[in-house]
Amino acid sequence: MRAYFGARTQQLISRVFIHPVGPSAAVRWRGDQSRLFCSPSTDEKPQPSMLRHLTSKIKSTGPITVAEYMREVLTNPVTGYYVRNNMLGPEGDFITSPEISQIFGELVGVWILSEWMGAGQPKQLQLVELGPGKGSLASDVLRVFGQLRSVLGGASVSLHLVEVSVALSRLQAQNLTGDSSREADAEDEPVYRSGETAAGLPVSWYRRLDDVPAGFSIFVAHEFFDALPIHKFQRTEKGWREVMVDIDPDKEGQLRFVVAPSPTLSSSTLVQADESRSHVEVCAEGGVIVQQLARRIVEDGGAALIADYGHDGTKTDTFRGFKGHQLHDVLSSPGSADLTADVDFSYLRRMAGGDVACLGPVTQGTFLKNMGIDSRMQVLLRNCSDPSTRKQLISSYDMLTNPSKMGERFHFFSLLHRSRLAKPKKLEGLTLEKRSPAPLPVAGFTKLKFS
Repeated sequence: MRAYFGARTQQLISRVFIHPVGPSAAVRWRGDQSRLFCSPSTDEKPQPSMLRHLTSKIKSTGPITVAEYMREVLTNPVTGYYVRNNMLGPEGDFITSPEISQIFGELVGVWILSEWMGAGQPKQLQLVELGPGKGSLASDVLRVFGQLRSVLGGASVSLHLVEVSVALSRLQAQNLTGDSSREADAEDEPVYRSGETAAGLPVSWYRRLDDVPAGFSIFVAHEFFDALPIHKFQRTEKGWREVMVDIDPDKEGQLRFVVAPSPTLSSSTLVQADESRSHVEVCAEGGVIVQQLARRIVEDGGAALIADYGHDGTKTDTFRGFKGHQLHDVLSSPGSADLTADVDFSYLRRMAGGDVACLGPVTQGTFLKNMGIDSRMQVLLRNCSDPSTRKQLISSYDMLTNPSKMGERFHFFSLLHRSRLAKPKKLEGLTLEKRSPAPLPVAGFTKLKFS
């Protein structure tokens, strides 16, 4: 069974690999995409000042937690960075792996199908993406689904996007459904936007993961957890104290970090008793979401694939800002730059609990090579005669896999149903199999051999 499943996964990858890079393969699953730049328009009317809002809040209630600061700066419904801006792409503040090369999304698509097959090919497949950016990853995954329709057979496939930014949802809708999407009549509707791809695949948008319907689902979160609010804690002579954001009394119009003089509820409950580091960042909101994913996987089946930059419980101060692809002071001009912190995968593993199986983290370079990116590149380069395109392919491959670039900075982590890794039952009365049956391999986290 192990050999059979490994062979089936390799067949999926091989069938995707025979298709060249280019827009023609995407026609069946998505509408024509125009290039949409991601910097806010200079013609926009001045927005209410985030700094003024934060200053007023601090004057009223005292210093605020870093988590509250991040939440306000990124997702405030009026002045939040994610709410007002399209920040992705070369003219935005950062570029993600799916923007660099569609090969990334293709291999994620193969991973999704291999896990669907490993679960016994359920009749329903919900692809759920958290924080889908411009929709590039989902678009590439759906293209793979289109190429492998015969594998999916009669399965009911649907796409569910969890997105808090109305501006980004419009961009995603344009990329995935063209002009066919429509907004809900009421603001409090769980599905606030819906549409169909060119091939008729239903797409729905939600503000919360809880609103996504129950059912067998593969969850994908690429560069999602790093943007969730974190609490920061500092070890002191009096014990753990929370790092807060306050008004700087010596510099007008500026904020500063301060250490709470006494324990807070968060410093008393979120730091592990055996913690050895002197500075810790804890993403409590990320822990809650992982628990939601784990519960849904246990109850309805499925898997989750998390890809982000992070560590396995070793780093300390990783909180930083990005503006125009450059590092930016996190307390300077709040609302004008992206805020992020490395994901602590050891914390996510602990919060997932023992009812699901956790794999990883493995580096992005390892995951992509295990998924067959080298074979894919060989096919593309062999079929490409244009020097500039070849140069772009090689450059994108290097960016994704080079250890000094994204190859070791980004990691992949997965939640699986326990049954997915269970050893197949040995049939009574058979003597041909002398060794115990092995668990089915998980693509990306297991090295597959390509003939």
